[in-house]
Amino acid sequence: MAPEVRPTGIPDPATVSDFATQRRSDLFDDLLALFLTEGFAHFTLDALVARLHCSKSTLYTLAPSKGELVRAATVRFFRQSTDAVEHAVAQTPSPAAKITAYLSAVGDALAEASPRFLTDLAAFAPAREVYEQNTAIAAQRVKELIDDGVEAGAFRDVHATFAADLAATTMVRIQQGQVRAATGLDDAAAYRELAAILTTGILTAGITA
Repeated sequence: MAPEVRPTGIPDPATVSDFATQRRSDLFDDLLALFLTEGFAHFTLDALVARLHCSKSTLYTLAPSKGELVRAATVRFFRQSTDAVEHAVAQTPSPAAKITAYLSAVGDALAEASPRFLTDLAAFAPAREVYEQNTAIAAQRVKELIDDGVEAGAFRDVHATFAADLAATTMVRIQQGQVRAATGLDDAAAYRELAAILTTGILTAGITA
């Protein structure tokens, strides 16, 4: 069969589709960056359109309402953060370093979020639920890293479930803003402190991170 010859001036549908997909992804990134910097509660759709230099119909290709935009952007933030965190863990050789890398990378990811964004997130149930779900997943991941360290002999023979529960409880308190209120530490700093305290407490004598 002879190859299709497209008349001059008519774009290839695949090229158009690729461009549209990239444009949508770039717009999503711009939206997320705006939310992370300035929060989202005060924005109207018209204000978002003006700031993002797009049409309202283009914005609707991302989500059908402002609430869905916020939730989708929050999901995107935590998905990107998870990729960065796991990449950091993969680069570290020892069990203790992996826990430090994991919790520190979570802290680094949260450092991108302004206090305004985190305040708005806590007040908006659909976005808050995304944060809660990711906190639960992160707590389970820390338990896995602790179990791996105990099995490898890098950590004291502590009750891994207790250590993980201690980490999970603290992570939930961070997510709920309780640590910030009690200590003044922001979420990012709190995760870094948790990493230092947790690994120091469970290391086998003579082993350092």
